Amino acid sequence: MVLERVPHGSASLYLAGGVSFLNEAEAVFSAMLEGWRMQQIGGRRLREGTVKQSLGIVGRFRDYTNDHPWGWSAADLDEWMTLLVSQRKLAPSTIRTYQGAVRGFCDYVCSPHYGWVEQCMERFGTHPVQVCHEWNTLPHLQDYEGKPGRRPLTRAELQALFDHADAQVSRLLEEHRKGALPAFRDATLLKVTYAWGLRASEAVGLDVTDFYRNAKAPQFGEFGVLEVRHGKASRGGPTKRRAVATLFEWAVEALRDYLEQVRPLMVQDDSMALWVSERGTRLRPRELSERFAAYRATLEFDPELSPHSLRHSYVTHLIEDGVDPGFVQRQVGHLHQSTTAVYTGVSTDYLNTMMAQAIEGMRPKPREEEDEGR
Repeated sequence: MVLERVPHGSASLYLAGGVSFLNEAEAVFSAMLEGWRMQQIGGRRLREGTVKQSLGIVGRFRDYTNDHPWGWSAADLDEWMTLLVSQRKLAPSTIRTYQGAVRGFCDYVCSPHYGWVEQCMERFGTHPVQVCHEWNTLPHLQDYEGKPGRRPLTRAELQALFDHADAQVSRLLEEHRKGALPAFRDATLLKVTYAWGLRASEAVGLDVTDFYRNAKAPQFGEFGVLEVRHGKASRGGPTKRRAVATLFEWAVEALRDYLEQVRPLMVQDDSMALWVSERGTRLRPRELSERFAAYRATLEFDPELSPHSLRHSYVTHLIEDGVDPGFVQRQVGHLHQSTTAVYTGVSTDYLNTMMAQAIEGMRPKPREEEDEGR
């Protein structure tokens, strides 16, 4: 006898058939949410944080409509989106996240595989429908939808940032004031974030054991390759790993100085974290953002710049220096080269050079050169 396998999230697992409840509508909705949670975690292997966010969005939509899924309509979604855009001023990427959560939930409860349609028909005489359609949701037209003001730092800005960070260390040491060790750590962290093209979360998540030798680049010693273990996940899946080849000797020297002179004075309890706080705990992305913001304000940089601008700068400067775009794409862990292109904001000098080369290439050749080529 072969037993039929019940899929994760089936109504029969979370709602007993033929049983009445005091508040039947709320009991069914709660069972739907629990079933969807398990379908995402057990069936689709999504991360708990991603699932929790989606559940919260669906709950907020229910609160807005003051109705349950079997009473929702596309008009309800339209009204909610109008409210979110007009009053809360949510960004397009956030709106798309909200719509994606509602669409995913509706796909789940409307699917014949999970039995919720039958449960709703039996209990309420109606059933859920999909309320998200092409004509009332935002299309995903590009990979980057952040603020238009976000851009890479120019080379002069980047050098000024590094010089200022180093100057803070020197000043604190000369004045015999506390804070020199954290300042040294932060100066090195900024350089590492740029030199290996890291996201803020990737940078602060590094361990001292994440660097390896590269037989093809012995000049970098034990820092020839960086193994990024906490790369950005796709669609709520597990974090992605990638190996980043070391390119800058000055960054290796800065990192080695930090590891030899500063980190031993800050680390506690045999922690493997590369960047540790004054309390000995792993540094958080927020602390990197706060230090970057303080330096940005002092240097009077564009307030739209953020630690992520260092990653943009890495991509842009490599492209300007003639590095193969495919190699850059692999270095930063982009699935598509179009995403890498979005990160690229080449300078006016670079554009002028490319323009001059293009004009030269299109210029008609003198007759003597044409004759020689025959």
